[in-house]
Amino acid sequence: MTDHERWDEELVEDGPVVRAYALTKGRVEPTSAAALDLVAVVGATGATVPLHADLGHQHLRMLNLVRRARPLADVASEAGLPLSVVRVLIGDLLDHGLVLVRPPAPESSPMESILLEVINGLRAL
Repeated sequence: MTDHERWDEELVEDGPVVRAYALTKGRVEPTSAAALDLVAVVGATGATVPLHADLGHQHLRMLNLVRRARPLADVASEAGLPLSVVRVLIGDLLDHGLVLVRPPAPESSPMESILLEVINGLRAL
């Protein structure tokens, strides 16, 4: 068996090896101005992929992963890709109007007056 045949056999067994920068065409920052930080929540809009969109397999994979809105960190983890790559891919989808990005919901803290009422009620017991 030649070295080339052995490499092909290993490739089939382990899957193709693609560098992260190849998935983003060498880009390291998303083109979109939206804040794509670690906890940003990304969700699909349900819009149809435009025919003129230059989207690859990984873009469609990202779109499938965000059918249900979820944090960007979860998308990267599920995809098994570096966060920087996922940010670029999601940015491309955002540019085409295929996803929405929003900051995480703020944690709601109970109002002080409600807490005081609860404490007073517990003391009365």
